Amino acid sequence: MNVTSVFSNGGNIQQEYTCDGQDKIPPLEISAVPAAAKTLALIMDDPDAPMGTWDHWILWNIPADTKLINKQMGVAGRNSWEKLNYGGPCPPSGVHRYFFKLYALDTILDLPAGSNKTALEKAMKGHILAEAVLMGKYQRQK
Repeated sequence: MNVTSVFSNGGNIQQEYTCDGQDKIPPLEISAVPAAAKTLALIMDDPDAPMGTWDHWILWNIPADTKLINKQMGVAGRNSWEKLNYGGPCPPSGVHRYFFKLYALDTILDLPAGSNKTALEKAMKGHILAEAVLMGKYQRQK
């Protein structure tokens, strides 16, 4: 399984997808999803945040035949801002890494909207068929 975007893996995320721009959702192109997958899940987080990993975007029960994620879809989880929508990169200082982790699952998750990343990871346990990761970097201009 693969996930790609307008920025290269390990490359810089364009400003329009951050809090310094329009905070738009970067388009995520998905390919090679296992045929047995019933749904997809997505976690975007920043492990370089000063107070521990910061969750930016959490989605699950995305249809397995999805080829492009460029909007809210599936069921939304609660991010570290306590919101249910995408929150783009907004590091307080320095270069931060942002991981877009896509999971192919063999089930539809019975998880209430607004659940956090910990609950999603627990619900996915034993159901992950494949995983793909895209990492982008961002540093705010002063």
